[in-house]
Amino acid sequence: MEQNIRFQSNIHVDLRDVDFTKKVKLSTLFSYFQDVASLASVELGYGIEQLESQFGVSWVLIRIRVEITRMPEWDEKITIETWPLEPKRIEFERDYLVRDANGEVIIRAVSVWVLMDIHQRRLKRNDAIGIHYPSVIKERALEKKLGKLNGNGHLEKVYQKVIGYSDVDFNGHLNNSRYVDYAMDCFPIENHRQFEVKAIEVNFINEALPGDTITLFRDVSESRENKIYIEGQKGESGNTVFKATVEISER
Repeated sequence: MEQNIRFQSNIHVDLRDVDFTKKVKLSTLFSYFQDVASLASVELGYGIEQLESQFGVSWVLIRIRVEITRMPEWDEKITIETWPLEPKRIEFERDYLVRDANGEVIIRAVSVWVLMDIHQRRLKRNDAIGIHYPSVIKERALEKKLGKLNGNGHLEKVYQKVIGYSDVDFNGHLNNSRYVDYAMDCFPIENHRQFEVKAIEVNFINEALPGDTITLFRDVSESRENKIYIEGQKGESGNTVFKATVEISER
């Protein structure tokens, strides 16, 4: 039955989860999604520890799009529902709905994950693992196909960041929620007072490790359409670490 692969988690928004507007930080929302996905995977028998011990692989997020009607506020209680789509050969899709205490959907998200060999740092195909679910859900949180993001070539340097202890996760590389913090730091605090994020789409392309320097760039050529493109490049190589598009509106 479908409910076997749907997973729900109730969350209380604490002070540590919010920014100066007393609303959930975007990076915190990504952390919520990561935590709920991890718990849901355990329920299905494909949690982090199971995959590592049995197959030497780990889940890695490569693409996500989040659309926000409103962001939860401090002391609010929300429910996050998530479910996987039918596994593909390499990619695994997972959707999310965030509901307020009245059951109203306030955030929708779709994501794409892959399996990475922990030691060789290479992608693993599903036929090497054999992930399957007890049922298939075709419903989507968003009718969006996630593809490759690109700017218009008008990149301007914003700042540089050296990856440190506080940035890395259990895989030893830059955590996906920290990319979001880096993207948000591309905007001065005055912008955050005037505007809020209504949607964000991110491509996670290459790993970043402790000691790496990431240079953040932005492309504001579509700012009149309330869309900003952000890209993080690594060190002297200039290899792209992540790409993001941020859609904003006035508060």
